[in-house]
Amino acid sequence: MDPSIKTEIWLYVKVLVITLFFSFILQHFFFQPYTVKGESMMPTLHEGNKIIIGKLSKPDRFDLVVIKAPFSDDYLVKRVIGLPGEEIEYKDDVLYINGKPKDEPHLREYRNNLLKQDQLTEDFSIEDVSLSNKIPKDHVLVLGDNRLVSRDGRHFGLTPTDAIVGEVHVTYWPINELKLVK
Repeated sequence: MDPSIKTEIWLYVKVLVITLFFSFILQHFFFQPYTVKGESMMPTLHEGNKIIIGKLSKPDRFDLVVIKAPFSDDYLVKRVIGLPGEEIEYKDDVLYINGKPKDEPHLREYRNNLLKQDQLTEDFSIEDVSLSNKIPKDHVLVLGDNRLVSRDGRHFGLTPTDAIVGEVHVTYWPINELKLVK
């Protein structure tokens, strides 16, 4: 075999190995693609949306996160509602954090479509989903935006922060829904 062909093949092999290595590092430690399953995050995210999650950021209130589902090998997209040390309560469809009402702008579209007598989020407190009146250290409360169908912290309790895979940063598919997620 001609030495120039061997050199060129070796170059392609090196490029491929280096590309795969960096792809693995990026995906394992920094960013990861994920496909949304179910309707629990509608209208924010829809079934089949393709998203990119960042693994280095520390999620804050109202951030969208992908979590390892409790009691299964699946992953879920949810919204962080309560942070460590906080008292959380929903009363008459209003979120209260440490006794003070907090607006949830991400729910406006859903609330506008409800009848006046309907509630998007049933009444509950942090004591109903945990053994404490405050969210313990290294845990968060996560809920889906589509509260009427979402299986979330109201059902499976608090989420350990080490079960958070990453924060949703970008929706990239379908292409007409390409956006940065805030």
